[in-house]
Amino acid sequence: MTDELLESYDAIVVGGGAAGLNGALMLARSRRSVAVVDAGAPRNAPAEAVHGLLGHDGTSPADLLARGREEVRRYAGHVVDGEVTAAATRGDGFLVTLADGRRTTARRLLVTTGLVDELPDLPGLSGRWGRDVVHCPYCHGYEVRDRRIAVLGTGPASYHHALLFRQLSDDVVLVLHDAPEPDDTQARQLASLGVEVVRARATAVEVVDDAIRGLRLDDGSLHRCEVVAVATRMVARGGFLDHLGLTPVDHPSGMGVHVPADPAGVTGVPGVWAAGNVTDLTAQVGASAAAGALAGAHINADLVAAETAAAAGSVPTAHR
Repeated sequence: MTDELLESYDAIVVGGGAAGLNGALMLARSRRSVAVVDAGAPRNAPAEAVHGLLGHDGTSPADLLARGREEVRRYAGHVVDGEVTAAATRGDGFLVTLADGRRTTARRLLVTTGLVDELPDLPGLSGRWGRDVVHCPYCHGYEVRDRRIAVLGTGPASYHHALLFRQLSDDVVLVLHDAPEPDDTQARQLASLGVEVVRARATAVEVVDDAIRGLRLDDGSLHRCEVVAVATRMVARGGFLDHLGLTPVDHPSGMGVHVPADPAGVTGVPGVWAAGNVTDLTAQVGASAAAGALAGAHINADLVAAETAAAAGSVPTAHR
């Protein structure tokens, strides 16, 4: 089910994941006209279940989003299938254009488009993503507990990645691949926990009978494992923001690219908020939903301030 896209709204939410739907829910419950435009490509689609979300642990991603859509519609919010390809200022609001040519206007924008996980270019890796190739010890670590885990090094943070997965299994190795050699302190810490450092590059993930058999290394040997843990490069979906001058930038952590925003979701462009993984690369589902709710409340408060100023014959200083 999808709703018709109207000509104008108080707010357009670009992206229909946890952050976007919770932001829209707050706005709809404040009796704001709001539409969520969703391209239907959630980051966690390959996963069997959402974990660590109080009250919903073990729920499938698709079911969680379906419930969220139903709740937004319960308060007269719209949920529209489509991809936003451009957003530009128009008067005191924004013109939003979809890939199929549809257009609408909004007084405020909430960007919750999430991110794309860029995996190392390693044969066999992407096909196991979300199953026995995992990235987050808190999202999926419990499900791979006590198994043979190989942490595939992608950068300096892989050392910490190995420590986190060692909490979940006694059989963890760090295959350096693209990660730097651990320093003396790191090497001692890994050794003290029984984490072997394999100083080699991986050339492929070998799969037999629909299960990982191991990592093939550049010396031709096979390191046997059942799970590959890998830290991805996380890249915000924000190319459509170019016309607003809101260009995604490198995250200070080096983990990828994000849209900068303050804790309330305020960006550098008046009238535009961002929430969820598009700005906070490491946010899990619960944190993304909370950020969306906070941004939705701030957008409503901003609209109230603008409307009050207009009624009183004054002009607010900025859309914040």
